Amino acid sequence: MRTRDILCPIDFSETSTHALGYAVEMASLYGVNIRLLNVVTLPYVGPDYGIILDNPTGLLHDFETIANDKMKAIVAEVREQMPKGLMVHTKVRSGGILDQILEEADEQNVGMIVIASQGLTGLSHMLTANIAESVANQAKCPVLVVK
Repeated sequence: MRTRDILCPIDFSETSTHALGYAVEMASLYGVNIRLLNVVTLPYVGPDYGIILDNPTGLLHDFETIANDKMKAIVAEVREQMPKGLMVHTKVRSGGILDQILEEADEQNVGMIVIASQGLTGLSHMLTANIAESVANQAKCPVLVVK
């Protein structure tokens, strides 16, 4: 773990930005690179919701473009906090969030995943899929879940 990159999935929320701070600290401590990952998914649409997309591929491309632009801004901030010589890699993937995080972790052979918790409790927690919890249970490397 101490010689391999740290993966930090980010959805541009305040909580994921907070988790990124932990990832930067860990990367600086161990002298490893950070890999930022954003997963783009299409909104749930269809006749049941009264929403129809003319061009889902175009919408997905637009989402990816926006995500890449946001990533560039975050990378500029993170590089200022990281020791010289360490890199910040970014990737935008599309598909199921859990699957894409686990695939990225395996493909890049990361040493650790630092991920934000949704912070839900009670009934909300039971009714909402908790990605952080699933990543912690299914990842092959250590996972730090940040509240």
